[in-house]
Amino acid sequence: MSSAQKNVVTLDKLVSLCKRRGFVYQSADIYGGLNGVYDFGHLGALLKKNIRALWTDSINQHGSIVMLEGALLGPEPVWEASGHVKNFHDPMIDCLTCKKRFRADDINIEKGCPSCGNKSWTDVRQFNMMFKTQLGASSQSSSQAYLRPETAQSIFINFKNVLTTSRVKIPFGIAQIGKAFRNEITPKQFLFRMREFEQMEVEWFCKGDQTESALQSWKKARMVFYKQLKINQTKLRLRDHGPNELAHYSTACVDVEYEFPFGWKELEGIAHRGNYDLTQHSKHSGKDLSVFDDAKKESYVPHVIECSVGVDRLFLTLLFDAYTEDVVGGEARTVLKFAPAVAPIKAAFLPLTKKQTEQTKAIFDRIKQSTKLDLQLDVSGSIGKRYRRQDEIGTPLCFTYDFDSDDDKKVTVRDRDTTEQKRISIDSIEAYLLEQLGK
Repeated sequence: MSSAQKNVVTLDKLVSLCKRRGFVYQSADIYGGLNGVYDFGHLGALLKKNIRALWTDSINQHGSIVMLEGALLGPEPVWEASGHVKNFHDPMIDCLTCKKRFRADDINIEKGCPSCGNKSWTDVRQFNMMFKTQLGASSQSSSQAYLRPETAQSIFINFKNVLTTSRVKIPFGIAQIGKAFRNEITPKQFLFRMREFEQMEVEWFCKGDQTESALQSWKKARMVFYKQLKINQTKLRLRDHGPNELAHYSTACVDVEYEFPFGWKELEGIAHRGNYDLTQHSKHSGKDLSVFDDAKKESYVPHVIECSVGVDRLFLTLLFDAYTEDVVGGEARTVLKFAPAVAPIKAAFLPLTKKQTEQTKAIFDRIKQSTKLDLQLDVSGSIGKRYRRQDEIGTPLCFTYDFDSDDDKKVTVRDRDTTEQKRISIDSIEAYLLEQLGK
């Protein structure tokens, strides 16, 4: 049994584990790396796949939701209408000695330059965080485009397309999972603040007099989602934005915050965007984005409640929350105590020695084919090392085929969190596995 359980996670420990076990790699690492951009290995890709699926399931429980996959590039008029060209800025300041650049609101610069210690700075300037590019060979202003800094705008500019083709009625939501890009001045804290990241957003369209009840309903629904992920509830809270914090499009905003080792930080934003976006795009495009109310015989522009969470930031949160160090049989171990639905590998199949590999692989192949789950066959190293390896990547269950299995037709199943072991029949592995995973 495990003892002295403790969450002593640090950012350095997590970065090391992610690279060592193949969750996350620094992008272009062999060329020195690209700051604020990361590649995800096999385990990372599986974890992100699970996050997307669980999020999609959670929003579909809320009402009529349709999906959209928008383009990454958007012409300049889209971002002028949305207000991003004018308002999407961060305050920037440069060290006069080492020339390194920082956000002016970064508390770390109050004692001097974090790089060289100098206390002489340039004046603060506003830095637009969007990535600009040219379409085709033309250098005319009409060919300018931007990589999207958020996924929401492709939802708004497609609002009428979705409304007419999907046969939905107000209230309803349009959801999207996709990449966004922000030229952060100082990307930091690993996956917390990145230049290329992935968002999961739902825009809930409703009448103006429905927005307050919709906002409260979505706040409750989003907290239920994090409870379902088994995130430590004492590390979660809702925080209302003050008037000086609101984005240019927001009437009200609430953040779901998580207590990271570096403080309470935003995990998800739940915003009342009013009808700002549809009104702006109607004005700038000349296209009518209003909806006709048959009962009142009048047109209106729907209001929007937005729920937006980063896949990568939630990925980081789940790692922080699951990371545990304890002692088993007098030996220290690191374990990721993911909820089974989150775990990238659902179960591992281990022969006690290489002599049992063929029998173990036959069981592994059968279970993988019948369940379609992400499983792993682990045959190298001592059985103890393999258990530790599976603990460290968060695998909930290990099934071991041993010397007695040929005779009693049973395997030993080991629980990741308790390390308890028991014998079950080979024929019952599938049913046992699905039951433990809540399938």
